[in-house]
Amino acid sequence: MKILVVDDERDIQTLFEQRFRKELRDKTVEFVFAFSGEDALTYLGNNAHDQEAILILSDINMPGMSGLELLEHIKKKFHTPPPVVMMITAYGDGENHRIAQELGADDFLTKPVDFTLLKEKLKL
Repeated sequence: MKILVVDDERDIQTLFEQRFRKELRDKTVEFVFAFSGEDALTYLGNNAHDQEAILILSDINMPGMSGLELLEHIKKKFHTPPPVVMMITAYGDGENHRIAQELGADDFLTKPVDFTLLKEKLKL
């Protein structure tokens, strides 16, 4: 399973690699990291990576393009097969959750990420 993680905090890469060490070693999971919404769209739009990511985990609060703006672009542009998009935010407020749902988010997680819960959701 290829997962695109989008977050402006670069230490998120180390955290995911530590928490998914076994799955990475077993090759049941592969991560690609983008550190902005713009970088994620560039990655997704590259023909070599077209529809490669089947799951996208995106932070909502990022400088430049927000995760909600990224979500809107993804849901409009990438249809076959549509990637599953989980939104991650440090804010537990209902407004971001409502907007994410309206834009087509498949799930909603809060920071700090509960990796046990995430693995359950990913069926790992």
